[in-house]
Amino acid sequence: MAAGGGRRRGGTRGVGATRSSAASPPPLLSPLLLLLALPGGTAVGGEESVILGMRLEYSNKPAAPTRGPIRVTEGSELLLRLYGIGLGPGTGQRVAFAELRGRQRLHAQRDVPGALAGPGGAGPGGLRGCGERPGGLEDTSALLRVRVQPLRKDEQAKTYVLCTQRRPGLPWLPHRGADGHIVVVEEKKSLLPLWLQVILIVGLLVLSGIFSGLNLGLMALDPMELRIVQNCGTEKEKRYARKIEPIRRKGNYLLCSLLLGNVLVNTTLTILLDDLIGSGIGAVVASTIGIVIFGEIVPQALCSRHGLAVGANTIVVTKFFMLVTFPLSFPISKLLDYILGQEIGTVYNREKLVEMLKVTEPYNDLVREELNMIQGALELRTKTVEDVMTPLQNCFMINSDAILDFNTMSEIMESGFTRIPVYEEERSNIMDILYVKDLAFVDPDDCTPLKTITKFYNHPVHVVFHDTKLDAMLEEFKKGKSHLAIVQKVNNEGEGDPFYEVLGLVTLEDVIEEIIKSEILDESDAFADENRSKKRTGNQKGKRDFSAFKDPVNEQKVKVSPQLLLAAHRFLSTEVTLFTPNFISEKILLRLLKYSDVIQELKFDEENKKSPHHFLYTKNKAADYFILILQGKVEVEAGKECMKFEAGAFSYYGVMAISPPPVSETRSPSHVSGLNRSASLSCHERSDSVSSPVGGSNNQLSAVTPYVADFSVRALSDLQFVKITRQEYQNGLTTSRMDSCPQSPDSGAPKPDLPEKTEPADETTSLLNERNCLGRRSTHGPIENSI
Repeated sequence: MAAGGGRRRGGTRGVGATRSSAASPPPLLSPLLLLLALPGGTAVGGEESVILGMRLEYSNKPAAPTRGPIRVTEGSELLLRLYGIGLGPGTGQRVAFAELRGRQRLHAQRDVPGALAGPGGAGPGGLRGCGERPGGLEDTSALLRVRVQPLRKDEQAKTYVLCTQRRPGLPWLPHRGADGHIVVVEEKKSLLPLWLQVILIVGLLVLSGIFSGLNLGLMALDPMELRIVQNCGTEKEKRYARKIEPIRRKGNYLLCSLLLGNVLVNTTLTILLDDLIGSGIGAVVASTIGIVIFGEIVPQALCSRHGLAVGANTIVVTKFFMLVTFPLSFPISKLLDYILGQEIGTVYNREKLVEMLKVTEPYNDLVREELNMIQGALELRTKTVEDVMTPLQNCFMINSDAILDFNTMSEIMESGFTRIPVYEEERSNIMDILYVKDLAFVDPDDCTPLKTITKFYNHPVHVVFHDTKLDAMLEEFKKGKSHLAIVQKVNNEGEGDPFYEVLGLVTLEDVIEEIIKSEILDESDAFADENRSKKRTGNQKGKRDFSAFKDPVNEQKVKVSPQLLLAAHRFLSTEVTLFTPNFISEKILLRLLKYSDVIQELKFDEENKKSPHHFLYTKNKAADYFILILQGKVEVEAGKECMKFEAGAFSYYGVMAISPPPVSETRSPSHVSGLNRSASLSCHERSDSVSSPVGGSNNQLSAVTPYVADFSVRALSDLQFVKITRQEYQNGLTTSRMDSCPQSPDSGAPKPDLPEKTEPADETTSLLNERNCLGRRSTHGPIENSI
């Protein structure tokens, strides 16, 4: 097929063309050009050929033999079946195709012999027989081979119409109807070889996935998060973050490059699929499925969880496409920076940060206490001192008119507080603050007025308003001026002028407890409810009860300081065997010491030093009492040699005078002290000093031979001493047994020969025990301390 107009190909004779040019076409064919010359064969004179239609039988290139015009591809070879009447070997000379618009010709060549055959394809011999057969059906169809010439470069399609001539010499007539048209279209050629197209399609799908995944993975990593990972991530995460952070800073430039690259890849992929499939709808469907699955879903699902690793490992591809798309993406990114401003990243306020910690609690490695501390620190600025203060009615306070005697100081010690407000008249009128350390040099016996101490130290009173934020309160406490503040507010309710109303107290401990969201307990804390409304009261389990050492009312005739009473109690319970907890309980011993006649005083007469009134014990005279010197000096005369020596405080005498009688057998001597009686005591008397207290009763004691002292004790100065009779000791012994075992007094008594030292039953008398005992014992020798 030639590109030019009336040129013929494949014919050895120019019959058709010559006939076409010699005869004058009718008016209908004036715009038409004959395109087809059918050479070969001899026309049968006098026979008419009438062609009614045609059908496409074969094409070596893509064609569309549908209803209407037959669509064929340029340069193809066709096999057409003609239908009509009187078709024979010479019919091809009376068939031609004319272009409806242009100047091209389509040459058809009849295959000789057999290009144009009868219905059975029998060739010319069969054609002759066709006319002789009855019915006239043998000459109704014939096959025509056609070769289509290529189109011009500027042509995309041409339409040809079938033209026929009934017999030689008659005009050419075009076929009526669309089924007589042939449309020649441009041959579609592949852009690339098939194997290269497949490789490119796979590569483009991979790039589409990379761009889509990086768009989600990299843009989700805001600059703030990358800085955090660089500082506190693992080594691998730090390395990844350092690679990504430089390009992530250019957020809009990176975004534009990734989006442009993604659009470019997806568009190219669609074009290649269309060229490969040959159908526009098929290319759209295939590209949509491929891009959605392999370019969107899979990469985004992967990069949403591992965006840091994927972004760091594909950083070279990202930089390459940023460079390729620079002419377009960089100006757009600058425009976006100008309009939208600089990208800051995700920033959390207090509420969002607290909520993020709560939501991520199951997944992070924070323990509950750490989470509470972080939450408390973040909420510190949102709370006021009124939320954490101790109400005024629950505060421990002291009247400014108080006297610092033993009762007041013991009450202060029992409260457990180190800073105590001092008020005048009303509790809301707080004037001073008393620190417990201010009482270090105060003697309760001096009965110092409280105002003297507060005026001397003059601690400042820190006052804050009820709406002060806790962070500001913490800063005030950190300055060191005071760790306790008075909370007040302006009360303008009702009639009259506004006034300052004191609501309560707030301490540094209250603020710290609010930060850590937990209570700081000490030995003096107890709770009134479960809502962290704390009422400071004594802890009953570990409480030290100093009330037992307070001055009794109308019980003691002699005024004794609580410290001296405590020291006497501790000395007897630890140093004198008969008064240890194995024999008599500390509670009963304390009650015994507080009897009115137990502690006595002796005024020394300087004019009559040898007065009988000065003798506590007289040699060779009966005595049924025990004496412990508390204050003053005595002279002891013991033994046949009348050895004399002086003794002072905490020396004791007459242990054997109150010892219970033995039950059955004589026991070994006791080791109460280094030398607790005169050297002239007999063995029988020693054994009596540690006999068991079990079998004793009041009637039995009266029948016991009274103790006769072989020593004398005479006062050398004013004395204070403890005097316990045998009857008083026996009563205390019986009471102790009844308290420990509520059965018969004769059952289960303690064994006196195993006087193990035990810890006190409680801490009532734990103060000053060792200091007083050791201090007194160190000033006297063993023989001076006791007889």
